[in-house]
Amino acid sequence: MSMRPKNHPFNQRLRALAASVALPLALATGAMLTAAPAAHAQKRVAPDAAPDDIFLALRQAAASDNAALAQDLASRLSGYELASYVDYYRLKPRVRDYSASEQEIRDFLARWDGQAIVDRLRNDWLLALGKTGNWAVFDEQYPKFVLNDDTQVKCFALNSRALKGANVAEEARALLSNPKDYGQGCSDLIATLAQNGQFSDADVWFQIRQAAENGNATVARRAAVLVDSGDVSVTQVMDRPALMLAKGPGRGPVNHQLYIIALGRIAKNNPSQAATYLNDAGRNMSSQEVALGWAQIALAASYKLAPEASDYWRKAKDAPLTQDAMQWKVRMALRDGDWKTVRKTIEAMPAPLRSDTAWVYWLGRALKAEGQNEAARRLFESIAPNFSFYGQLALEELGQQITIPPGPTPPGAGEVALYSQNAGFKRSLKFYQLNLRFEAIREWNWELRNMTDRQLLAAAEYARQNDVLDRMVNTSDRTKTEFDFTQRFPAPHLPEMNAATRPLGMENAWVYGLIRQESRFIKSARSHVGASGLMQLMPATAKFVAKKIGMTEFTADQVNDINTNLLLGTSYLDMVLNNLEGSETLATAGYNAGPGRPRTWRATLPRPVEGAIFAEIIPFNETRGYVKNVMSNATYYAAMFENRPQSLKQRMGTVAPNANVATDLP
Repeated sequence: MSMRPKNHPFNQRLRALAASVALPLALATGAMLTAAPAAHAQKRVAPDAAPDDIFLALRQAAASDNAALAQDLASRLSGYELASYVDYYRLKPRVRDYSASEQEIRDFLARWDGQAIVDRLRNDWLLALGKTGNWAVFDEQYPKFVLNDDTQVKCFALNSRALKGANVAEEARALLSNPKDYGQGCSDLIATLAQNGQFSDADVWFQIRQAAENGNATVARRAAVLVDSGDVSVTQVMDRPALMLAKGPGRGPVNHQLYIIALGRIAKNNPSQAATYLNDAGRNMSSQEVALGWAQIALAASYKLAPEASDYWRKAKDAPLTQDAMQWKVRMALRDGDWKTVRKTIEAMPAPLRSDTAWVYWLGRALKAEGQNEAARRLFESIAPNFSFYGQLALEELGQQITIPPGPTPPGAGEVALYSQNAGFKRSLKFYQLNLRFEAIREWNWELRNMTDRQLLAAAEYARQNDVLDRMVNTSDRTKTEFDFTQRFPAPHLPEMNAATRPLGMENAWVYGLIRQESRFIKSARSHVGASGLMQLMPATAKFVAKKIGMTEFTADQVNDINTNLLLGTSYLDMVLNNLEGSETLATAGYNAGPGRPRTWRATLPRPVEGAIFAEIIPFNETRGYVKNVMSNATYYAAMFENRPQSLKQRMGTVAPNANVATDLP
């Protein structure tokens, strides 16, 4: 392993980085450091407040890192039924500000051993241990972190190994793919690997470009300290890219890399302008640098579905791409029917990304287009058993249609009754009563980890009996060999649904498919943006539709009433469908993203494309997944309701370019 000398300029920059971004290191004994708590404003809880209200205030105090208030509120909840959470919310702020002693934390872990909240606190503690460099305790606790679902903790774990001399470069490259999840842990990992020679300057610049693509200036700035400084800083380039472009790339590889980042930043608003700059400056840059510049422009153009995107990708040649860029290169090739580029780009993806069902399917399609039918068939067969959008499409490529598998023997009353005594499920149901779905889901899912299919089916039935249908669906979705589609695809409120859909001539299967994705049948579901009820209606949309259909007595508080929610939701969906020429694919996208956007997206198409390709190139991540899931759900519901095989491809249809006609729908 190559190591730079202590007085190397790189290490001087590294020390500057540590001084600017790292938290104080823990003492060698592992004792936690104390930080002065910040002042927090929070509504006072009345002396005679109900225990549930005190608990909710305690949770808020912990979320605000208000240790003093959390301690006071916790002292008022002696005997509360969620005792482990009272203990957790009391301790959490002090773990985060390093004032909790190691013994206090260990006592908590022992006191509530086996509960989901123990894994949550261990997650918090591992972050604190990593930030303070207490690797001895970190290494002891990390193998006990059951879910291991925190990217920053994983970065700290690799950093600990690297500091002990292990070569973790390949693992780090695979992990470091989404800068929004990095935090200090991943920035520290990049610094360590750069210092000990496991990451080259090219690796560091890759991370800087990736952070810039994601708009994460903090990650880019921290990594930029690790490479020689150019004439301007990364932060200056990200904030004012036009100044860098006006100056030109200048001399030296560092300034050229900064120029490439500036191209990407300008391209976010104007890809063609960035292309003009690169055409002018390219003669002063290496061919590899020019290719990197085109890759930056191509990605930005892809987000806009610009017609020139594919041409930019061709100019990018074999430039190293981020995972996001690889996927968008494939999407633009799909739009153009360029199966050779689809195949080559997917085959170049790292194995974990390449194994995603989407890219398995599209690689199969590319191989089939090139006449490699046997290789394509093997890929389709590998994902066809998957009850998902691409599993369904693969099944149709194998000459079959979508059917409902035979149901299992239903769990008996005794099997279901066992779960009424499950402490984790009891906590979950209590959290549902408090409308704390995050904690409710975490508690429920924790209990499912080691269940057999029969146990999962019984637990799903217990969820149905307690009217938490989202947990029923999620739990039943986990089975591997026994499949109960009445649990996976429930159809509650059918009389109310028929009353809403029949006057419109609307298909129940599609509406149920949408509800399954929108709210998972939680009647009181409310999104972070204020959408409500089964069909997740925004207040302004509900008011607009009520007026359109003549509901003169409508008030906002009616939106969670089942009959009203279904009436308004299906009426709006019908309006969107009619506005988009009867295409369920476009209308599904419009219901999620607004009906004007699918018109804009289809207007960029160079040719008619199959509905699955249109879904794949939707530039909004949420809407892209939403359309796939809703259409997949609707196909299964239709198979259940009609009791006959279905075609997802037929349901998706074809999407052709069309004029970008304005709409007055919200």
